[in-house]
Amino acid sequence: MQTTAMHAVANIPECISSQSSWRDFNSGHRHAPDIRLFGGIIKQADQALQDAFNKGADPATLVNGRAEFMDALLLKAWDSFDLAHHTDVSLVAVGGYGRSELHPHSDIDLILLLTSAADEDLMQQLSAFITFLWDIGLPVGHSVRTLEDCRREAASDITVATNLIESRLLSGSDGLYLGMREVTSPANIWPSRDFFPAKLTEQATRHRKFGDTAYKLEPNVKEGPGGLRDIQMIGWVTKRHLGATSLHELVEHEFLTESEYNTLIAGQAFLWSVRFALHTLTGRAEDRLLFDYQRGIAGMHGYEDKNHNLAVEQFMQRYYRTITELGRLNEMLLQHYREVILLNDIKAEPEPINKRFQSRMGYLETTHPNVFRERPRALLELFIVMQQHPELKGVRASTIRRVRECRHLINKNFRNEFINRSMFMEILRQPAGVTRELRRMNRYGVLAAYWPSFGKIVGRMQYDLFHAYTVDEHTLRVLHNVRKLVDSSNSDEPELCYALFKQIPKPELLYLAALFHDIAKGRGGNHSELGAEEAKTFCLDHGLSPYDAGIVSWLVKDHLVMSVTAQRKDICDPQVIVEFARKVGNLTRLNYLYLLTVADIRGTNPGLWNAWKDSLLRDLYNYTKRMMRRGLDNPLDRKELASEIRHSALELLIQQNIPKSDCLELWEDFDDQYFLRHNDDEIAWHTRSILESDPETRPLVLIREVTTRGSTEITIYSKDRYHLFAHITAAIAQLGLNIVDARIITTRSDDALDTFLVLDDTGHAIEETYRLKELKDRLYLLLQNPELPPAEVVRPLPRKLRHFQVPTEIHFENEPGCEYTTLELVTTDHPGLLAKIGKAFMETDVFLQDARITTIGERVEDIFFISDMHHQPISDQALREKIRLCLLRQLNTLAPVDHAT
Repeated sequence: MQTTAMHAVANIPECISSQSSWRDFNSGHRHAPDIRLFGGIIKQADQALQDAFNKGADPATLVNGRAEFMDALLLKAWDSFDLAHHTDVSLVAVGGYGRSELHPHSDIDLILLLTSAADEDLMQQLSAFITFLWDIGLPVGHSVRTLEDCRREAASDITVATNLIESRLLSGSDGLYLGMREVTSPANIWPSRDFFPAKLTEQATRHRKFGDTAYKLEPNVKEGPGGLRDIQMIGWVTKRHLGATSLHELVEHEFLTESEYNTLIAGQAFLWSVRFALHTLTGRAEDRLLFDYQRGIAGMHGYEDKNHNLAVEQFMQRYYRTITELGRLNEMLLQHYREVILLNDIKAEPEPINKRFQSRMGYLETTHPNVFRERPRALLELFIVMQQHPELKGVRASTIRRVRECRHLINKNFRNEFINRSMFMEILRQPAGVTRELRRMNRYGVLAAYWPSFGKIVGRMQYDLFHAYTVDEHTLRVLHNVRKLVDSSNSDEPELCYALFKQIPKPELLYLAALFHDIAKGRGGNHSELGAEEAKTFCLDHGLSPYDAGIVSWLVKDHLVMSVTAQRKDICDPQVIVEFARKVGNLTRLNYLYLLTVADIRGTNPGLWNAWKDSLLRDLYNYTKRMMRRGLDNPLDRKELASEIRHSALELLIQQNIPKSDCLELWEDFDDQYFLRHNDDEIAWHTRSILESDPETRPLVLIREVTTRGSTEITIYSKDRYHLFAHITAAIAQLGLNIVDARIITTRSDDALDTFLVLDDTGHAIEETYRLKELKDRLYLLLQNPELPPAEVVRPLPRKLRHFQVPTEIHFENEPGCEYTTLELVTTDHPGLLAKIGKAFMETDVFLQDARITTIGERVEDIFFISDMHHQPISDQALREKIRLCLLRQLNTLAPVDHAT
């Protein structure tokens, strides 16, 4: 099959010469060639490439074959416009086309090179030529330049200079083309000492644009870190410094070994295959490996779903591991160039560090080539030295290569040696450079070699919208988040975190928990329990006491419990706090768990953390700490807690000159649930606003821009009606806002005091005055016109959500003694979801008492506390089925899993 595919691509240019219709277009004719004929030939060639790709053609054959085809096509068109006989113009390919690399929809970059300013007749011919290329559908980018233009533009713009490095003469004067090469050569502009640092800066800027990570779940195959542009970067510097014409000359100049060269070419071939598939699948020059395409491209590469490992996850893991290896080679090669280009003139003697390492020109190197073979533990010592010598700027290329060549020495015997285990723990206990050196260990492949379980999660992705990074990248980001707490100058960290970090007795236990919390992802089963067992064994093997190992193991096993409790349970309920406190056990473990939870959320997805999440976790921490100090055998009951909150709110109101008697009289209308569901600040705000308002102006709409809970608070005070929730949620959703919490309170006199905490689409409280006014006006309008149906929510489904479907689950539960039924709904997130749920409740005469809103990526896990129109729990199976079907109809989803108890 491979041979057939290669033969098909190799013969693509024959499509041109075999067309008898082209015989008339020789150099003696001046009429324009046939657009349809050329267009047809392009379609034939594209189809031939596609067929070859489908048959498994080598990616290099594909991209080089398309460039070869394009050469023949352009030369035929060039001849047809009678340009071949001109000695004062040359047709030059530049950029990727100049490298003879063209993907199906890559730009075809050309220079029309002139000896001097062209006369009018020639310019008309050149213009007609370029217009014709556009007319036949080619994505041509071009410039018309003289030799002086080339020199001037290249001297002022390194991107232009880079394009010209990769130029290739297609037709015209050899002398003219060689003149261009001469005036833009290192002897005239951009010598290696200037070109290399400029390209380094360019690469660093490009990497920062992508968050300095290649491990986001929608990577850019071309521009992202470790992608094709990084390979091209190597080629540019090689050509500029060595005058090379191919990457293999890196082997001849001893910059790469033959094995490393083969790794580089294999990685490039895989990325070419992915990019070729992207262009084919999308029909355009698409270089982003979006969720939209990942499943399709995984299938095109032959991957199939397996147990606990989707085809798309297998494919993406190969992608991430490929760019990891390419990133390692990129780092080593660029360091090598740094040494031979920027530091070669410096005749500095090495500065000894110890018997195995020394510093040369600010970079760490081994004292002799066989250090790692003679003393394998130096493979770990290297990273400790880097931590202890912050003045070092990096590791020399020769030493990086020796690490790569000796990684196999880190075997089972190596891992079982006490001294090596001690050195690994010493890396974690160093005061500085922990995250930096663990990342370096990962880049060099040492971390996976020493810790094989980590090797299994390298490049592993989870196909969802919750996890924004691969598991290894996420793990190191969580560690980084924890390590930032060492320096309190990092002002973007939650204030409570700094205080608690100072209180934990052994930070290395937190570091180990961060490293192990997701180590068992992808194995099947409960990853927290599997990881906890492995963490305990690892800790005991590395000299930790059973007590310390127990803390790490517990943190790994229960690393999700705090976020789940804060987001899915009523943390205003004393019983919830008691249960959580008992699970945690003591204040020390609570401190560790809070720090790990915050670091984990912040390292999962940049869009997940906001002031709302901060307030939830902070409140849970403070409530639990208070409960622990009081004693778990003597917890506050609901009435006692409600009384405390009522008293605290009353003190705030008295300070604001609100009469105590007025407050108490108003509060006679509210039961304990109200005081449990709101804090003293919120109660004081509600009370003051209601007392200061004119009863004739009700319903009342209260909006606070920013609250202590890190959100915008909307409170509605009006006569209750069944469809109020549906109206309010529809109005809020229509304005593009997200509800993160809903608190539904009905007073003894049947007034509704409903509070909604909302965020904008960036996850922040609403700051714009006009949006707050629009929101208030919209809510007043619907409250004053109760006969109007709830507004239709017209908001497009975000692109990413289109590719994920969470099976809908509906679960009813009646707990003994409860006055409501708990309805748990799991489904796919989409705009206006709560409004649709509200409509379903309205249509089925369901009374909503309270709600917990939880969104995890594409997955919604909402809990509603509902009753029938008589305020009784819903036990009737027929009514439950009616509610279930109505929810399904509103959500327009597949048949759910229905559980009823």
